[in-house]
Amino acid sequence: MNFAAFDLNLLRVFDALMRERSATRAGERVGLSQPAVSAALNRLRHLLADELFVRQANEMVPTPRALALAPPLRDALDRIEHALSAGARFDPAAEVRSFTLMGADFFSMLMMPGLSETVSELAPGISLHLIDSARGDVDQLLINDKIDMAVERPLDLPDWISRQTLFVSPFAVIAARRHPDLAAAGVKEGEALPLDLFCALPHALRSIDGSTTGFVSDTLAAMGRRRRVVLTLPQFYGVGLAVSRGRLLAAVPQQFARAVADELELAIYQPPIAIPVPEVRLYWHRRHDDSPAHRWLREQVVAAAVVFV
Repeated sequence: MNFAAFDLNLLRVFDALMRERSATRAGERVGLSQPAVSAALNRLRHLLADELFVRQANEMVPTPRALALAPPLRDALDRIEHALSAGARFDPAAEVRSFTLMGADFFSMLMMPGLSETVSELAPGISLHLIDSARGDVDQLLINDKIDMAVERPLDLPDWISRQTLFVSPFAVIAARRHPDLAAAGVKEGEALPLDLFCALPHALRSIDGSTTGFVSDTLAAMGRRRRVVLTLPQFYGVGLAVSRGRLLAAVPQQFARAVADELELAIYQPPIAIPVPEVRLYWHRRHDDSPAHRWLREQVVAAAVVFV
């Protein structure tokens, strides 16, 4: 291969395809039409003597050669971008690209509308995509640039992942407003639930993998107690709906409870025990620390997260 004549723009297309797994979305990321992306991919296939991406249903699946090429090419492109942007003034109004974030559904309810409004006003060429946190491991998604950042509770992640605390998320307990057992026990909304009743009643839990462990269960276990989880769901809103229909309780982030209480006719109670208050953090790959566009969007996420405070 004659590298002197190699078009480096082809690498931008390759990187976009690795991120998006779609010729159309890759084109949106780099400002090309879908036919132009397909033409660039065909040139790459010829130059590298590999199929690189194989269509499977609606997704472009990378070949082993593409997977091996992706990390060093991504790092090289990042270094080039950083070198060219050093000292340059970032203009969000002129930026054209997309960002993919990952987080739970209650972030999409409370944070994303405000973030989207701000970004559309200040940077109309930037598009935002939020995927659910059930999609995979944060570190792998970040290293492969499948996501640009993640909003999550504390995770045990490698040092090459940067992080910033956004807010704290204390627990509240939700129940249907006409919950028969709580009414019979004379527990009023806003009060702490009796521990025995809390453990005896059935619980719903937001769990992306079906497990029933977490802050609440661990705190109870340390006291020699346990709750009775009879339903796990991957989304907070589904938990809220299930609780609103019957005798279930659920310990959920206080901000979520307040956001849906009126809509779902839920009552909010205090937990019967002191549960450690988790932080919610913004995570991103360290290679983007000094990227002007990435840094700008992180600043907008921090500002949008004020709704949780």
